[in-house]
Amino acid sequence: MTKTTPTDPFTLEIIKNALHSIGDEMFVTTARTSMSTIIYETLDYASGLLDAQGNLLTQGNGITGFIGMLTFMVKETLAKFPGDTLKEGDLIIINDPYQGGGSHLSDVGLVLPIFYHNKLIGFAANKAHWTEVGGKDPGSFTNNSTDIYQEGLQFSCIKLFNQGVINDAVVDIIRSNVRFPDQSIGDMWAQIAGLRIGEKRLIELHQKYSSATMEEAINNLLDHGESLARQAIKDLPNGTYTAHEYIDSDGLGHGPFLVQVNITIDDQDVTFDFSGTADQVPGPINLTASGLEAAVRAMFLSITVPDEDVNDGIFRPMKIVTQPKTIVSAERPVPVSNYFITFLEVVNIIQKALVDVLPHRLIAGHYAAVSSVVLGGTHPDSGQSFMLVEPTTGGWGAAIDNDGQSGQFCYGNGETYNVPVEVAETRYGILVEEYALRTDDTAAGAGKYIGGRGTVRSYRALNDLQSVTVTFGHHLSKPWGVDGGFEGNSNDAYIQRANGDVYGPFGMENHTLNTNDVVILKTGTGGGNGNPHQRPAEQVALDVKNGYYSVKVAAETFGVQVDPDTFDFEELAVRKG
Repeated sequence: MTKTTPTDPFTLEIIKNALHSIGDEMFVTTARTSMSTIIYETLDYASGLLDAQGNLLTQGNGITGFIGMLTFMVKETLAKFPGDTLKEGDLIIINDPYQGGGSHLSDVGLVLPIFYHNKLIGFAANKAHWTEVGGKDPGSFTNNSTDIYQEGLQFSCIKLFNQGVINDAVVDIIRSNVRFPDQSIGDMWAQIAGLRIGEKRLIELHQKYSSATMEEAINNLLDHGESLARQAIKDLPNGTYTAHEYIDSDGLGHGPFLVQVNITIDDQDVTFDFSGTADQVPGPINLTASGLEAAVRAMFLSITVPDEDVNDGIFRPMKIVTQPKTIVSAERPVPVSNYFITFLEVVNIIQKALVDVLPHRLIAGHYAAVSSVVLGGTHPDSGQSFMLVEPTTGGWGAAIDNDGQSGQFCYGNGETYNVPVEVAETRYGILVEEYALRTDDTAAGAGKYIGGRGTVRSYRALNDLQSVTVTFGHHLSKPWGVDGGFEGNSNDAYIQRANGDVYGPFGMENHTLNTNDVVILKTGTGGGNGNPHQRPAEQVALDVKNGYYSVKVAAETFGVQVDPDTFDFEELAVRKG
């Protein structure tokens, strides 16, 4: 029956909230059924629903960096399987960064077309970090790959299920090429479980409200997202804003590499122009075009409608300009394993370009690194191989009216978590020697409002021949301050050998560990905001008491003399001049 009258706004709102609820249910289902700590503890994945054209409707997210990546996976699926070549019961697997994958091979996407009465009504999709997808290094992270073929299995938008029948050959290829097949294949089934929930719930909505009403609700949702974004843009200051930063290294000894942006805001659109950015590089820090769009989408959301649930309508006013084959628009076959280093540099320079004109929405520079660690070896008790993969927390920059947040994950990681110490020590052949806020005797992050503290996380190897891959961006460069605030400090890793020798600091390296060797990870403190002399003296004394700054730094940088025993304080003349 043809629909002739518009649906009332209450029904449209109910359907919108139902779609959001489905995204959340898909997200929880995947976590509860997964096999790997990187998924069920760290939450390194995302899931969502899309319409029949591949437009994102709702997304449940652990990783900020996955905002929008589901869209490109689905649109790649529609391009490869046009017309009626997709059938009910099909399920696509895709991780190719150059075919809509956006990130690196470890992030495996699944796409499920959803049919109702033999008509394609939408897609359920998710993307999750598998502990292993093969490649030359354990954990499929590598700091020194020279092409993508060294980084693991590539699933170039192929059918994992064909009309409900699993492609056993694909599963056999996975099992034969990854180091931890039970984990990887178990996580694959967890993702499938999440997609099946999305399929079931979307069909139930069509049964309850009719396909015509659902189509109207979906169009309304996307148009409303666009309307909200365009209204927010009108409140932004028109103009062109510029910033640049340098990436330290590509892991192969080359660098630094320029990343720059010109951001033009008018009353209708925001254009992000990356012309002039460095060419793609030999090492594995390249970012593909869809990965660039995901980074820009995350920041566009931050400056327009950060409190809104994400959908593709919000991003209609956003435009991106870039040249081909740059470090932010790389083309096959350059390696991408550590794409997140460049992803975060894109976030960093957008924030740097706009912080002065949007001071109540953006903050000083943060530690801007996933700071990933991959530890592998043989468990000393069970004799079984183990693999620990996790990011490391650090410090965020100060705001115009607040200190920065301490011990948080980077912008790209979003609402994720460390593997709990108890879980890490039970499952893996290591001891977590220390997990604390970083309290070096420096003025890092000083300001009227101080940068959030970085962290120290240390792992002790319990037997010989363990391996560690450390990938720390911003090892040479530091988080920038705002309006007289001091810069933060860099991300630094060390190896303390059992004999007491210390190697480091370093940024991106692989090492072998033997019994009682300790990996020490120190992440950066964020940049400060405002003149340190304007920080209340009683707060400076409390900073000293908390161990954030030494008595010496309090006097020399903040102009406050603090008694180290009683924490009584006196303002020095420099603050009054």
